[in-house]
Amino acid sequence: MTTTKDTKQADAVVVFKQDGLGRVRMPAARREQLLDEFERSGLSGKKFAALAGIKYQTFATWAQKRRRQCATEVMTKVPPTATAKVNWLEAVMEQARDTVVKAGESVLVLKLPGGACVEISDVKQVALAVALVRALQPPC
Repeated sequence: MTTTKDTKQADAVVVFKQDGLGRVRMPAARREQLLDEFERSGLSGKKFAALAGIKYQTFATWAQKRRRQCATEVMTKVPPTATAKVNWLEAVMEQARDTVVKAGESVLVLKLPGGACVEISDVKQVALAVALVRALQPPC
């Protein structure tokens, strides 16, 4: 058996069982708790696994299974005959502030929740804007 100190309580000791090959058997509840902590941490998977004392490959497998389970749950919640949800956005063309715009070009301004604005003046910036909007979406 392997003993380790619980991160929540300094005095508590948690005992994890090992299989015949010496691999630690982590309870499902603790696994989910670690994955929740990882999502809140903002750390890379490798760094978090090292800090938690878990082999990276094991941790990566847990995270992959969780992502697949989340995707499956989303797919089962949507009936196959239902149409995709449409999100409407208001688009207003305004003169760009504090930027020089060449004749025939325009600037796209994304107004995000919380008052933040993103100005896109080049096609190369569209991919970054899409990544930003997707990152701001809540997880499933």
